[in-house]
Amino acid sequence: MPIHTLYPAERGNLSLSFEYFPPKNDEMETQLFQTVEDLAAFNPAFVTMTYGAGGSTKARSLTAVRRMIHDGFPNTAAHLTCVGAAKDEVDAIVSEFIDGGVRHFVALRGDPQGGIGARYEPFPGGYENAAALVAAIRARGDFEISVSAYPEKHPESPDVVTDIDMLKRKVDNGATRALTQFFFDNNDFERYLERVRRAGITIPVVPGILPINNLAQVSKFAGLCGARVPEAIVTRLIHLDESPLERFKEATHIAAEQIVDLARRGIRDFHVYTMNRSPLVAAVCDLVGFQRETSAAVPSRAAGAAA
Repeated sequence: MPIHTLYPAERGNLSLSFEYFPPKNDEMETQLFQTVEDLAAFNPAFVTMTYGAGGSTKARSLTAVRRMIHDGFPNTAAHLTCVGAAKDEVDAIVSEFIDGGVRHFVALRGDPQGGIGARYEPFPGGYENAAALVAAIRARGDFEISVSAYPEKHPESPDVVTDIDMLKRKVDNGATRALTQFFFDNNDFERYLERVRRAGITIPVVPGILPINNLAQVSKFAGLCGARVPEAIVTRLIHLDESPLERFKEATHIAAEQIVDLARRGIRDFHVYTMNRSPLVAAVCDLVGFQRETSAAVPSRAAGAAA
């Protein structure tokens, strides 16, 4: 059996979640909801929908989240940021999400308004940071609140100690789960998790997995967010630009190997960044050995929601 496939006995209690982003046009909307339906076969514990800084995708995020909940995905979590908005505006958006059926938020500070790399300044009259946003959401009720974590350190943090201290502030204010930035070296995650636990943080810290659809794009993302693409992975993919089928197969194996190794280190939950595309994500899940629901069970979600 290949190393990137889990034995049946090793699959017990494994959990998946998926991240999506709101569509910008009708074509992207069709792709999003086809991806959501395709990946529903893996019975995710929850799915998340991103949200632009300062509400730049507010309407699209609200629309997408409401449709997903209506179509039978009540476990949809809404991302929320505090960049570029006053507290009352953010509070109103929280109310809109709650009215739409949201019971799980992903509370984030958000990127500076000038983009990644710009200096962050709290919005006048706004929430100072993600810890303050978590406290505000927690004050509204008993919601699930996920927050971000950074195995390779947030690019704006002076050191890992400061980074973990911010995570602890978010937990103290009511966060129930941390979803990490994507990473590719599992040793980085393991070292980070050990330091998080030593700091007294006990909430689940779920590794973020990014299957590599496009090496150049992922390398750019990594550079902007302080993550690292190991040279060994670059070497496996860079010569396959002209061989899309081979590139797809190699990317599938890379992500599957990462998940299997983490599972064998005791990790049970995985958050996958889908980029609103299902083929590579589904191939990875199949190769690892995640179980699919029967084809008859998947459409019943929407049918049940409409009943």
